[in-house]
Amino acid sequence: MTTFVLIHGAYQGGWIWGPVAERLRAAGHRVYHPSLDGCAERAGAMRPGISTETHGQEIAQLLFHEDLHDVVLAGTSSGGMVMASAAEQAADRVARVVFADALALMHGEKIRDIVSRPAAINTDVALGPSREDAEGRLFKDLPDDLRRWTAERVSLHPHACFHQPVVLEKFWDMKWDASVLYCTQAENPGEAHQRRCADALGARWHQLDTGHYPMLSTPDELAEIIEKG
Repeated sequence: MTTFVLIHGAYQGGWIWGPVAERLRAAGHRVYHPSLDGCAERAGAMRPGISTETHGQEIAQLLFHEDLHDVVLAGTSSGGMVMASAAEQAADRVARVVFADALALMHGEKIRDIVSRPAAINTDVALGPSREDAEGRLFKDLPDDLRRWTAERVSLHPHACFHQPVVLEKFWDMKWDASVLYCTQAENPGEAHQRRCADALGARWHQLDTGHYPMLSTPDELAEIIEKG
């Protein structure tokens, strides 16, 4: 049995990992897929001060308080940065990292350096798409019923996660057992960004012919990649 911690991206919550978690549990593994501070069902806690680093600390604290060891972390989209932050903070508890069509920023870079499209909704502390933008753009490749179901669950994401440079003073200099998945139909982060991550980590390379949400569009294939590395 392996312990997996699945980390969601922007505008999402732990719910997005449900199909993959179901498959990993059916294979006999232990799986956590929490919603991060201020996201999804925790949106009522949205406030200034939530950042990639506080999200990373949250995952690192989960590993500590649950006394988890030899954990496989998998992060998607902006969750790749949360994963890197958590792994840096709790390296002795992490066996492997999986970047699942995820952002992989170097120390001092920020998401807005890579993903520049403005959000439809902006507040002082959070941003995100409108329902129409979520259905018509973000999830346009999903089947109709799944697209509507997913768009209903979209939430705003902490502003600082996009606009503050990430703090990763050690991650990229550490040795990791790593895999990188590139989704060929996804506009962002794109193949060049994913290749840079794979090269920096000496990671195994995977591709899926799908969009940016493989945990919904191809959960069987993604679960297999996460399970086997």
